[in-house]
Amino acid sequence: MSAPYWQLTVPVTAHISEGVTNLVWELGALGVVEDGVLRAFFPPDAMPRALRARVRAYLDGLCALGYAVESIAPTVAPLADEAWAEAWKAHFRPIEVGRRLLVAPPWDVPATSRLTLVIEPGRAFGTGHHGSTAGCLTLIEKLCEQERIARALDLGTGSGLLAIAAARLGVPEVLAVDKDPDAVAAAIANAARNGVPDRVRCAVADAAELPASRFPLVLANLLATAHLALRVRYRRLLCPGGTLVLGGILEEEVGAVTDALAAIGFLERDRELLDGWASLALRRP
Repeated sequence: MSAPYWQLTVPVTAHISEGVTNLVWELGALGVVEDGVLRAFFPPDAMPRALRARVRAYLDGLCALGYAVESIAPTVAPLADEAWAEAWKAHFRPIEVGRRLLVAPPWDVPATSRLTLVIEPGRAFGTGHHGSTAGCLTLIEKLCEQERIARALDLGTGSGLLAIAAARLGVPEVLAVDKDPDAVAAAIANAARNGVPDRVRCAVADAAELPASRFPLVLANLLATAHLALRVRYRRLLCPGGTLVLGGILEEEVGAVTDALAAIGFLERDRELLDGWASLALRRP
């Protein structure tokens, strides 16, 4: 009998989900799914006690910072080889987004009249299931229906989903950048999978270090702290009259983000609220 794969299970809130997800990737997870409970899958040679101890230590650190995580108990349980494959796929089903988009994994692409975006779930963030990503997709869909957009920039592209959506919705040229080479590789593969490798150019680059070049649409599904740090850079990258789409903002963080961007001239144009996350469209006058 082959050695089992391992499933680490941790109940998470929106405030700690991103940090715990990053931690389990660093610990060697093969895949991660999160729907209020984070499940990370590890290979047979993983050490379950060590995994549980590392996550517990991380949660204790959050507790010391004032997060209410004392009652969260991570567990690690064996998972049969066959069950691992099915458990991974079971959490990625086709999902309708906005008025006419559908995001689907390669193994479950339904016949539909919707515009289908096929994304391979993996180490890169962005499968459409997270409220932040779905909100950004909805805003992009609205923008592309309202105006012709010649170029777009996707900062921290992850799986490439937002860049691919923009291209499939009619933007002829999209630059998708991420400082993680694994994410860029995933974005390149997903762009090819969706038939837009000629429209979506992917590159390893840090958003904070990109040379100034004006785009009429800039996408950034990052965290609120990143938006605050990059706000001046956003202004330099966006054409006058252009639109900035931001994701990764908790509802209670919206005021801080919009105030900081309003201080340098951005005006809120639209917003989407999903599952406690806000996505914003802001105009540069």
